[in-house]
Amino acid sequence: MNKDFSPEMGETNPFLHLSMHIAIHEQLSINQPQGIAGYYKKLIKKTNDPHEAEHELMDCLGEMIWRAQRENTTPDEKVYLNCVKEKLSR
Repeated sequence: MNKDFSPEMGETNPFLHLSMHIAIHEQLSINQPQGIAGYYKKLIKKTNDPHEAEHELMDCLGEMIWRAQRENTTPDEKVYLNCVKEKLSR
């Protein structure tokens, strides 16, 4: 497939989307960053849907990666976890 997926045009890259689901599953299996598995369980209770809870984590994971790229720094798990905590408090 030779296609660009432009977020500005409302398109989601299905390869990135699936890769982020896989990354989240890996994080949950080893509870890394520390505490993410517990936050995930709380998100499931809040959303009543494990898949939706993964999407909440995915939003935060994407935010952390975007900030690291924008600021030319390494990804900061504090940014990730703070985003997750914020979602839980809404």
